[in-house]
Amino acid sequence: MKLSYVVVFAVIAVIAVVAFVFPATSIVAYRAQPLPGVHFTDITSSAGIRFIHNNGAFGKKLLPESIGPGCAFMDFDNDGWQDILLVNGEDWPGHHRDAGSTLRLYRNNRNGTFTDVTKTAGLNIPMHGLGVAVGDYDNDGFDDIFVTAVGQSHLFHNNGNGTFSDVTRQAGLKGTPHISTSAVWVDYDRDGYLDLFFANYANWSPQNDLFCTLDGRVKSYCSAEPYKGDSPRLYHNNRDGTFTDLSQQAGVYKPTFKSLGVSAVDMDDDGWPDLVVTNDTEPNAFFHNNGNGTFLEAGELVGIGYSETGLPASTTGVDAADYDGSGRQSILLSTTGRLLLFHNEGKGLFYEGRNFLLDMSEVSGVAGATSMSKGFATFFWDFDLDGYPDIFVADGYSDSAIDLVQPRLGYAQAPHLLRNIGNGRFEDVTFEVGPSLGRRIVGRGACYADIDNDGDLDLLVMTNGGPAHLYRNDGGNRNSWIAFKLEGQVSNRDGIGAKVRVFAGGRTQTQFVKSGSGYLSQNQLPLVFGLGTVSNVEKVEVFWPSGVHQILGPYPARRRYKIREPKSGQSQ
Repeated sequence: MKLSYVVVFAVIAVIAVVAFVFPATSIVAYRAQPLPGVHFTDITSSAGIRFIHNNGAFGKKLLPESIGPGCAFMDFDNDGWQDILLVNGEDWPGHHRDAGSTLRLYRNNRNGTFTDVTKTAGLNIPMHGLGVAVGDYDNDGFDDIFVTAVGQSHLFHNNGNGTFSDVTRQAGLKGTPHISTSAVWVDYDRDGYLDLFFANYANWSPQNDLFCTLDGRVKSYCSAEPYKGDSPRLYHNNRDGTFTDLSQQAGVYKPTFKSLGVSAVDMDDDGWPDLVVTNDTEPNAFFHNNGNGTFLEAGELVGIGYSETGLPASTTGVDAADYDGSGRQSILLSTTGRLLLFHNEGKGLFYEGRNFLLDMSEVSGVAGATSMSKGFATFFWDFDLDGYPDIFVADGYSDSAIDLVQPRLGYAQAPHLLRNIGNGRFEDVTFEVGPSLGRRIVGRGACYADIDNDGDLDLLVMTNGGPAHLYRNDGGNRNSWIAFKLEGQVSNRDGIGAKVRVFAGGRTQTQFVKSGSGYLSQNQLPLVFGLGTVSNVEKVEVFWPSGVHQILGPYPARRRYKIREPKSGQSQ
């Protein structure tokens, strides 16, 4: 059955046509305990996901082997159901073992199962892939795919008929090989077309691979520290299917960077998207958008450049969200050792010369809950739909030799599910949501989506050199919810960069439509707001990248709506 959305154009008093209607349920309000019955079930096998990541390892422990892979949820065929894209590596030259290790695209069959359509979609192209970002760069209504890789990254254009074309060369993206990691589609100049920003790791090649060791004898995977850096890249969309590298002109060219994660944010709420970039053994970066096509790097100024020791942290994943109802995005970073949470104080970038991000890692409980772990993917999501964004972290070490020298740390590690209990605090509920989620794995990328259209968010976690794990959220939808898919008319078609505010039950929630974030991965683009016991949304505000401001509502809960931006470009 095809899912359709209610399309919203302007101010609406009553919604008469809906996609799905769900019966109301009686929910007892709670804050201290996890929602009874919420658990995650590993449905990888029953869903038809047959995937083992190939990192190319053959015993030499080459640097890129420990980085990936990432994953993405996307509705590539526009049927209203989230499909799955898994990024894969390949064998190194001269060490061929698996000729079939390519990307994997799984179409959602709308019945709890998926079908591998990689070959028919034209995505069975060998590459040493690492990360992925999804966005409609040509505004044709079909989401395209950018895959980062060791060597040449690839842009795949969605042809709208279930197939993709590799347009890397004709788009102007074929160039110097990199170890490209996380990427985001972002309309940094707000011209209505998505631009491309991607991070690069170390200046490495098999010829300059170095010897590193954990025990003083056996080679282990190096960090980026002994290698030269490699700058991120910003490619401007020329609106004709091609892109131009404007990294230096825009002020994001930083050749010392060794970057792994990136997230587009709007930290000062000025409508211009900023960029947070995480670095391994180098200071993290915050690129403030000046609104004139340039950025100011201010990582140290805002307080995320260095760890509490005054040294650069080995930082991997990054996300941003309004986790406390302040209306402002705060920053979440995963590192070796613990999770970092920086609260947005809303004072402005240059407020009296002080940082406007306050380190709440200890006070919030996230640092203590994640100590003695190495986090990679991390993101905010409301897994129990109570209206308070929770946190997920995928953990795993870089080298199996750690089991010999620091067995308490461990190569395979349990992920962390941290529940937002209000008042800016989180508690670890990983082992309270069923036995599946807490298994020790070598976690890397992770992403979330509502794969069965029941309202709650399901989870996909990737492992380095191992299988993908698809977890179905069972019971999260006992709480109420509402979902919105945005369609830009003056802004970019996906509405990436739009801010959506929901007013319900005396509370206000704020989310942003965004590409990328986390680590090497892409969450679904439609926004899901948990509503707890509330059965009706009084008002919704949408702030589009074009500057259009829509005021909509009221809406009955437990339904999905499409919000379409007015073509006039006028606020409503």
